[in-house]
Amino acid sequence: MITSADGANGTPTQQSGSPAWVEERIQAMDTLDQQIQVLLEGAPNDGVTGTAMTAIAPTLKAIAERLQHSEYYVLQTLDQGWVMTTLSNRREPNVRRNIIYAYPTLADAGAGPQSVKDPQLMAIPTPVTHILFQMLALKSLDSLIFFETPGNLKQGVEIRRPEFQALLQAQLKEAQGYSDGDVAIG
Repeated sequence: MITSADGANGTPTQQSGSPAWVEERIQAMDTLDQQIQVLLEGAPNDGVTGTAMTAIAPTLKAIAERLQHSEYYVLQTLDQGWVMTTLSNRREPNVRRNIIYAYPTLADAGAGPQSVKDPQLMAIPTPVTHILFQMLALKSLDSLIFFETPGNLKQGVEIRRPEFQALLQAQLKEAQGYSDGDVAIG
C-alpha cells in the first residue's frame, strides 16, 4: 500500500536502538491519537459519519505510524484550498495523476515543484492523519506523496487512492454495524 514515489516498496527506515528515535516514536503515537480525536470531534453529527470515522480511525493511525513525521507542510491557497500537482506520464501523455505533496520542513516546501514564493500559496503545517483524511475528501486526488528526509525531494512515500480506499473499506466492513457491505468510501 505504501510505496516510494520512485516505485520501489517503501517502508521508512530508521536507525533502530536509538533512544531519541524511540522517544520520538512514543511522542508521535500520542500525537496521532490526539490527531484522530480532533478528526472525530470535527465529524458531522449526522449519526453516520462519526461512526464511520471511529471505524476507520485505527487504519488511519496505522498508515500514519508507518510515516516518519507526525506533521508535514502542505501547500494551500489563501482561501485554504489544497494545492494539487498534475503529473503526466512521459510514455503515455494522456495519463494524468493529481498529487498532493507533503514536506517534512518549511524549507523543503519552499524548494518543491510548487514554490511558496508564489504570494498566493502558503505552506501550512498539517497533522499527518488530517492529510490522509483529505484522500477521502478530495475526489480528484490520486495520490499523496510524503517526503520523509529533509533536503531530499527526489524520493518520497506514495499513498495511492485505490489501495487506501480498499483498506478503509475493509475496515468499515469489519466494524460492527457495517457488515452488509453497503457503505462506500470515497
